[in-house]
Amino acid sequence: MPVKISKSFLEGAENMSDFKSLIEKSLKGPTTELLEVILGGAVSLRASDLHFEPQEESVRIRVRIDGMLHDVMDIGKDLYKNIVSRIKLLSKAKLNVVDRPQAGRFTIEKEKSEIEIRTSLLPSEEGESVVLRILDPEKLVEMEDLGLREDLLSFFEKEIKKPNGMVIITGPTGSGKTTTLYAFLKKIQRPGIKIITIEDPIEYHLEDITQTQTNPSKGYDFASGLKSIMRQDPDVILVGEIRDGETAKIAVQAALTGHLVFSTLHTNDAAGTIARMASLGAETTNLGPAINVVVAQRLVRKICEKCSVMEKPTPEEMEKIKKSVSSIAEKADLPPLDFSLKIPKAKGCKYCNNTGYKGRVGIFESFPMDDEMEKFILKNPSIASLREKAIEKGMVTMGQDGIIKVLKKMTTIEEVERVSET
Repeated sequence: MPVKISKSFLEGAENMSDFKSLIEKSLKGPTTELLEVILGGAVSLRASDLHFEPQEESVRIRVRIDGMLHDVMDIGKDLYKNIVSRIKLLSKAKLNVVDRPQAGRFTIEKEKSEIEIRTSLLPSEEGESVVLRILDPEKLVEMEDLGLREDLLSFFEKEIKKPNGMVIITGPTGSGKTTTLYAFLKKIQRPGIKIITIEDPIEYHLEDITQTQTNPSKGYDFASGLKSIMRQDPDVILVGEIRDGETAKIAVQAALTGHLVFSTLHTNDAAGTIARMASLGAETTNLGPAINVVVAQRLVRKICEKCSVMEKPTPEEMEKIKKSVSSIAEKADLPPLDFSLKIPKAKGCKYCNNTGYKGRVGIFESFPMDDEMEKFILKNPSIASLREKAIEKGMVTMGQDGIIKVLKKMTTIEEVERVSET
């Protein structure tokens, strides 16, 4: 049964100060209610993770919002023991095990939707560290809300409607790859096609799509799962991540034999995808014909709409802007890069927890696999050479896309520089 969170807990924390006050008021109440308050506050603040970190004399509660960790408050260790016991009970973890890692999951009810909580317990010197991953289906967005430029949106809409081939999304952990893949699936989903996913783990449940989860302890990994999926007559396959050679080879073969395959890969940029796939054992001669498009992405925090200020860029910032986007100014429909230009600066207020930012948006780079790129790949080019070729053919880099979003007053130069090269 899902844990039912009171509506007042879900709506009571509009900022970090409110969240802390709600917890303080519940410290002397039942542990069950205290945990509901903590979970409800984290959900209302749109946190992705909730951390309980034992210190020498207390336990620190922190939340990750928009990719950044924020301290909430410290609580006593005796109270924390009760909270951990409650979390273990909900997660079906062993109450008497404190000397080895455990994992579990439970569900909380939020109005008409359910939010899955993934639990990780880790023994530490000062006690068990607990991290709760909050998977709120409301965070799933439509393709139009990912932050894609108009040209990229039109390009992706065309590519994901192809009957076969691979769409590979790259980036580090936490860069929004799964959200983008799910947005793609939602866009192409219709009664006439069968979509099957294999994930580790299933992060969000999608209606009318067959989703499976790997279980390596029982021999069900990405490679074996993908083989089984191929016997289920799918039209579209989502492979949560290509991690090994066998999975890479099967995914490529699936794309070459009439299936549309979506997957993710860990590389620093779009150009690194080919080298990474080749290093996993995929044949270079097959990569060109199999891959439709490669996408690399990061997430930048959006400027807070309530407190941001517009200022003229410094001479150094103006030089960075011109160096980054002067060659694509017309293509990106940018404002004049002159004395009239103003860009956002983060300030900070109660609404954004004094960070200056609220929410996140993607920055992207992508190149299609056309005949020229296929022939170029057969030469086994270096990552740098492939990147140069993609830029020569018109690829807008992630750094450039970030600066475009600065000029569109969506984020700041500092935020773009934090996650990419400008």
